[in-house]
Amino acid sequence: MHILVINSGSSSIKFSMYSGDGAEPQSLFEGEASGIGSEKARLKFEDAAGRDLSGRTSEAKARSQLEAIALVVQTLKRAEMPPVRAVGYRVVHPGPKLKRHVRITDEVMRELKAAAEFAPLHDPAAIEIIEEMMRRYPVAAHYACFDTVFHETMPEEASSYALPVHDRESGVRRYGFHGLSCESVVRQMRMMGIRLPQRMVIAHLGSGCSVTAVLAGRSIDTTMGLTPTGGVVSGTRPGDLDPGVVLFLARKMEREQGTGNKEQNCPLNELERLLNYESGTAGLAGLANDMRLIREAAAKGDERAQLAIKVFTRGVRKAIGSFSWLMGGLDALVFTGGIGEHDAKTRAEILDGLEEQGVQLKPGLNASENLRKDERLRAIHASESRTRVFIVPSREDLTIAAHVARMSQEGT
Repeated sequence: MHILVINSGSSSIKFSMYSGDGAEPQSLFEGEASGIGSEKARLKFEDAAGRDLSGRTSEAKARSQLEAIALVVQTLKRAEMPPVRAVGYRVVHPGPKLKRHVRITDEVMRELKAAAEFAPLHDPAAIEIIEEMMRRYPVAAHYACFDTVFHETMPEEASSYALPVHDRESGVRRYGFHGLSCESVVRQMRMMGIRLPQRMVIAHLGSGCSVTAVLAGRSIDTTMGLTPTGGVVSGTRPGDLDPGVVLFLARKMEREQGTGNKEQNCPLNELERLLNYESGTAGLAGLANDMRLIREAAAKGDERAQLAIKVFTRGVRKAIGSFSWLMGGLDALVFTGGIGEHDAKTRAEILDGLEEQGVQLKPGLNASENLRKDERLRAIHASESRTRVFIVPSREDLTIAAHVARMSQEGT
């Protein structure tokens, strides 16, 4: 059985093909349509050996998500490509009723559409892609895999907000995100024969950032809450804020924009854009959402960029320290995500001052870059460190493929 995995973002669609017939799905092809909505959209497509198969389609037109998914389908319908038997999608938020990965039925689709109000920046685009793919692949089985499921093991005291019961019953709680990434870390460590640490913290650091406490392989707490906007500082999102800040900003925008009756002047829309696209390290630095650019500016003496880095690393360090205290110690710390996997300086700065927690890096191991794919899961702690420190690549696609293969075999 050949499984297609679709992982869509605001300006990109990652896709990969797996063979799901063995004990573990095997990667066959990987690709990405990027720059969606821009003048220079691009398509990257390669086989499991890393050979570029993009050919003449490396530059393409993709003014919308639907045009991009049409480009993906066109690529996958080449004569040499295997037929798609199942499709798995990463969906950020399932809403309050869907608590596990599921095959998509009419009823599930209704729940996904109802859940869009919980993630208006993520779910509507994912639903649009699902509906288009179901139209293009009517015979294949389609499955939704959620970023929240890994965190369903959190105790009620970790997932509850201190709000009235009627609000909590409407689904307002802490869901947590990056769950597929966290699960992929646990899976890979087990696959590599690494004895799973009892008390582990996973720091997923990329454009979006979160920190998760994992006890015996199960999530018991995480920094993100109802939406991915909260938690530690991300690239364009502020992380946790005093609710009074949000109220203050809403009143300020209302005063500046008048009654807000017109859609384009609605303070809620402005506030949503501010909190999700104009804040975070990019907002602090006044630069694009790219830690490499922020570090370059900081190295040249840019004080705003220097502050952005300090706020970011301090917040992640606080989260790691608090979860270590919560679990009564820390046996292992894992870095994953784009920044977590590739930014040695950020890793070192986050861990600076955590020696009391038993964390000691080996600088030579931490600084190693340009590794092969099979080397990217590696230990970077010093021999005397009481806490092991690992870099583990985020393999959400592999995790989705594994769930799709399991559900297909179970007939669920």
